[in-house]
Amino acid sequence: MASFDAMAPGKEADFETILSLQLWSLRHLGDLEAQLAAAADAGYRLVEPIGAHLQEIERLKAGLAKNNLSAPSGHIGMADLRTRLSETVDACGQVGMTRLYMPAFSEVERVGDAEHWRSLGRELGEVATRLAENGITLGYHNHFWEFDVLDNGETALANLFAGAEGTPLAWQADIAWIARGGADPVAFMERYASILNAAHVKDQAPEGEKADEDGWCDVGTGILDWPKLWEQARRFGAEYMVVEHDNPADPFAFAANSHAYLARMARSGN
Repeated sequence: MASFDAMAPGKEADFETILSLQLWSLRHLGDLEAQLAAAADAGYRLVEPIGAHLQEIERLKAGLAKNNLSAPSGHIGMADLRTRLSETVDACGQVGMTRLYMPAFSEVERVGDAEHWRSLGRELGEVATRLAENGITLGYHNHFWEFDVLDNGETALANLFAGAEGTPLAWQADIAWIARGGADPVAFMERYASILNAAHVKDQAPEGEKADEDGWCDVGTGILDWPKLWEQARRFGAEYMVVEHDNPADPFAFAANSHAYLARMARSGN
């Protein structure tokens, strides 16, 4: 396994201030209060809410305070960016959230040529500019479909970023989705190091395993080399590392086991 370089967390205190948990992973545990309590019990100090949580901001604010959690980043749908931007800015301000990531366009909007994806990038870039005026960084969060090669020989993701060039749009790299999309996560993070500011940490089970969990597994139990990937993500600009599982059979066990593995990795340096 690869060792951490100077960009990786070598101390437990550093580790805890950059490691977060995407609350989508805990959605089957109950309401928001139950999810926040579970995140804290699993060892996390940071969480990443989803857009729906920003629409129950008083509960989110109370739950964060009760469980001694912070939420420096969150996910937000394109519909909210298009129709609820001022409300979203206000909600972010109430909980100190300074980063938002848009995780997916609708299935209809994903279909198109290079110019179509560039137009999506231009739209996101315009929203990113407006949010930056309010102290919030907007980024794009990838899945796998953005790595299809389009008519100009570039991936959908490359075209999206080209459309947003010159704007404050950032990138939250979902490393496991890059790998599942057939691309090289390290190569893409290096190419877009100028806009990379966060990454999602998830693991892929060996082929044919964990079908009931969509092929995902606890971090550290799959086929991805997380010591190397963590090191490279940090090297190329990821300031927060956000643990996620899209469909865990046991959400709390996933969160706790992944935290324990990453804490050991950070302490040992490999």
